[in-house]
Amino acid sequence: MSPGPARGRVPGPDGGARRGMARRWQLVRANTDAVPPSTRRFMARARQRRMRAALPWAVAAGVLALAGLVAWTVLGTGLFGVREVRVVGGKLVSPVEVRDAAAVPDDEPLARVDLAATARRVGTLAPVERAYVSRDWPGTLVIRVVERTAVAAVPQGEQFAVIDRSGVVFRTVPRAPDGLPLVQVGRPGPDDPGTRAGLQVLAALTPQLRAELVAVDVAGLARITLKLHGDRQVIWGDATRGADKSRVATALLGRDADTIDVSAPDVVTFQ
Repeated sequence: MSPGPARGRVPGPDGGARRGMARRWQLVRANTDAVPPSTRRFMARARQRRMRAALPWAVAAGVLALAGLVAWTVLGTGLFGVREVRVVGGKLVSPVEVRDAAAVPDDEPLARVDLAATARRVGTLAPVERAYVSRDWPGTLVIRVVERTAVAAVPQGEQFAVIDRSGVVFRTVPRAPDGLPLVQVGRPGPDDPGTRAGLQVLAALTPQLRAELVAVDVAGLARITLKLHGDRQVIWGDATRGADKSRVATALLGRDADTIDVSAPDVVTFQ
């Protein structure tokens, strides 16, 4: 009788021993051929679904990282800093004056320049009526200046203050500028009632009266007089009914009279 398989004592669950055959276990890697094709297809589709689901998040993360890098480069470094401040349109103010008023530091990131605040600073220059500030990438700040237009000159001692249509004094010159009428007031300025009244009268004059005008004398708000060439004058009164007064005075320019009173344009006197 041939010997049977070796038997040994196997510990039982109660700590005792039981007799039985000893078993040896071994892990074996299954060949891919052992996985059914349907299972492989299912697993492949599952992987594709996971990849498709993760793709938008990966793209979004990449876009955010790129945007952060661009923002840091533009806003936080001097790579796109101010290299030049270009001034356009200035005649009464020099480019140096405009740049000094703008007060934009060199290499300041162009994207961080406050355009409105820069325009306001440039606008504090007396000859500047408006200023427009824009960016010209990669490193130029462009300042476009609109200067005030002179409409009259005001005698101030031995000098003349040049004013615009709002009454703002933006220049002082040693002699009366050619082609500008004079407005005679004590203290010219946009808040001065006499200055505003004189400018209102100027705006109402016909071309014929403007051609003969030498000065608008504002002795008081109701005592405005036009001084014309040839020592003639037009008593205007106050600044109201400017169109009627201008029309009547123009019609009487041909009369042989040194003084024309149109302060009450419905009842005109002259002498």
